[in-house]
Amino acid sequence: MMRAITDNRGKLLLVGGFVLAALNLRPALAGVSPLLPAIMRDLGLSPAAGGAITTVMVVCLGLLAPVAPALATRIGLDRTLLAGLLVLAAGVALRSADGVPALYCGAALAGTAIAVMNVVMPGLVKQHFPGRIGLFTGLYVSVMVGGAAMASAAMVPLAGQVGWRAAAGSPALLALLAAAVWWAARARPGVQDPVATTAAGRAGRSRPGGPGGRPYATLLRAPATWPVMAFMGLQSLTFYVLLAWLPTVFQAAGLPADQAGYLLGLTNLVQIAAALLVPLHAGRARSQVPHVVVAVLLTIGGYLGVLLAPTTVPWLWMIVLGLGQGASIALALLIITLRAPDPASVTALSAVAQSSGYVLAAIGPLAFGLLHELSGGWTVPLLAGLGACALQLASGLLAARPAPGHPGQPGQPG
Repeated sequence: MMRAITDNRGKLLLVGGFVLAALNLRPALAGVSPLLPAIMRDLGLSPAAGGAITTVMVVCLGLLAPVAPALATRIGLDRTLLAGLLVLAAGVALRSADGVPALYCGAALAGTAIAVMNVVMPGLVKQHFPGRIGLFTGLYVSVMVGGAAMASAAMVPLAGQVGWRAAAGSPALLALLAAAVWWAARARPGVQDPVATTAAGRAGRSRPGGPGGRPYATLLRAPATWPVMAFMGLQSLTFYVLLAWLPTVFQAAGLPADQAGYLLGLTNLVQIAAALLVPLHAGRARSQVPHVVVAVLLTIGGYLGVLLAPTTVPWLWMIVLGLGQGASIALALLIITLRAPDPASVTALSAVAQSSGYVLAAIGPLAFGLLHELSGGWTVPLLAGLGACALQLASGLLAARPAPGHPGQPGQPG
């Protein structure tokens, strides 16, 4: 009886550490934008220099994602996540220190940590919760989205009480809390030893294409890898484009600035529900094609509403858009987890997919703004966004269909 109680406590600790880690995937990134006016005023930064704080982090998310599989192969997934949380705390603290160099160096360090953590989370789902992949994918994605919404809402009031530096540095405390809980969880009896994972990874490297050390060349030669990468990248692009520009589009249509901000908050809240619920059903299905179709069509519906009738029931367009975008990110990560046979392979596929995804995400808002500047309005950029949604649908249809040519057979739905 005592052992059962101990095991249950250990499982709760593992889930708690996992959820807290997911909660850290966005606050350091989403919490910067609300504080930009204060940061720029205090440090004398231009608008371009202020925007570069977020750009540095997003670029790191894309370019440094491939670091994660190499690190996980060497020290194990559990220790990689722990290291990511500690580096995140250090980067956020440095970013809040005095001086412009510290600001950008800290942003790069935090972005690197988030890149690594983004990549290893699907592998951790495969490693620790193989029988409930849909449930835990939905859980961590919804918590991740919720963390972004929480940070966006809390930063300005917090800065009013303690100043922008302390507010911007507050995610470091959350990262340290998650690191402490995760360390305690991975130290409990019964959790897979990261050293054993390392040994398995090294053994895998000795076999060409072994699951522990899949070279990227092998991964990229598999035809079914590319639709997964494209779907991840395009759903990131269609999300970040509107995250960056939606309030501006609404204001140009005649809505007040505060209402435009509330509408963006509404779509982010709806994404939480979609990200939690969709993988629960999709994770039990052999094919996720129907789920992808519905998710992308909802996203297209939201884009069309903003394009054709931005001031007519805008709250409805935001609900539709939030359902589509929340489901899309959850499905992209679920497909990565299901399509590879083991945690190391999931981590490698996650790395290449998320690397391409965040590179596209960084380019998208810039291209959207350039199209607005060239066309003098928002119709052409929104039509381009709809074109990206169409490509997202096409790639999703291929990515969501289990294919024997993919690197690794589909995982067991959970």
